[in-house]
Amino acid sequence: MPFSKQYNDISLMNAHSAKGPVIRKVDAWPVDIGLTDDFVISQGAISVAENVFIRITLDDGTEGYGEMAPFEELTGETRDDGLRQVRKLAEGITGRPVHEYERISAEMKEKEPGQPAPRCGLETAMLDAFCRFRKIPLWSLWCREPRTVLTTDVTIPLLSYDKSMELAGAWYASGFRTLKIKVGIDSDSESRLITDISRRYPDVSFIIDANMAFQPGEAIIFINDLARKGIPVLLFEQPNDRFDLEGMKEIKDSITVPLAADEAVFTREDAERVAAMGAADVINLKIMKSGVLETLEIIRVAVAAGLGLMIGGMVETRLAMGCSLALAQSFPAIRYLDLDTPLLMIEDPVVGGYRYDGSRIIGTNDPGLGMKVRDGMT
Repeated sequence: MPFSKQYNDISLMNAHSAKGPVIRKVDAWPVDIGLTDDFVISQGAISVAENVFIRITLDDGTEGYGEMAPFEELTGETRDDGLRQVRKLAEGITGRPVHEYERISAEMKEKEPGQPAPRCGLETAMLDAFCRFRKIPLWSLWCREPRTVLTTDVTIPLLSYDKSMELAGAWYASGFRTLKIKVGIDSDSESRLITDISRRYPDVSFIIDANMAFQPGEAIIFINDLARKGIPVLLFEQPNDRFDLEGMKEIKDSITVPLAADEAVFTREDAERVAAMGAADVINLKIMKSGVLETLEIIRVAVAAGLGLMIGGMVETRLAMGCSLALAQSFPAIRYLDLDTPLLMIEDPVVGGYRYDGSRIIGTNDPGLGMKVRDGMT
């Protein structure tokens, strides 16, 4: 189905949704979840996911869950500030009919345009509660025939050479054939690592993510060197500063690998600028950097401009990632999946919902996200 028709059908479906109960209460609390290895990128590191879980309770007793997962080095948001914003925004949505989630989301964005992660957590909880009330899966808000089984990459952070090779082998043995490699600290050693992984596992493809670490000239040299070696790179993600769209375009026009914009696109307006400049081939969606409904707007812009789509996340549990998966199930234009961070955690704080089978993600038909927070995590 063409996106324009799909999008119009979605709006029509939502406009005619049966009116539901009102939001009676919003609870939000911090959670700490250890990672199996430090999540190190060129802009910073995380050893513990310091996130916030959100529960919305409707006046009929229906509950919906959401998650806020800030990454200060990338978005400027901290958990403490985000938790305060969640509680502040919650005051404006309590007592509102949950079926008005689109209007509520627009109002939250107007009030706090620079706080996407708190808005995302509240939006996800509203959507989950609304769908649970209507007894429909989350993906059904956006499509009628979802993709039920999808495949994700898995990330190898900036760790030592030996540790990175060990992780590559373990993920390969688990069935992963696309590795996302973080780069941007030591180009020579990172190039050697990617080359050695490729030689050892010749059927592996790569997504290379610099998180804005390079200057345009450095990025061109780095990725073209990998291309000359015949290393199969699917995407080169956000090689330079997010505000330097001219530099991004220079890189894109000088390489054969598709270039993905990540930190350069937080909003619909950002996506429009990237498209107008011809600065990227692909846009990486993240509900945590944009909000859920704003992500839908970015999808619309990208599809209209003929850009490819990827979907990823911050360091999120299956709670937030389940919402991103529902988007991936709904929109075939999302070709690249980077929905792996729950696999990098020591424990899974939720039960139910989608599941992993190696690199495959199997969706759910349960109402909403189909998940609940485990006992002891509330």
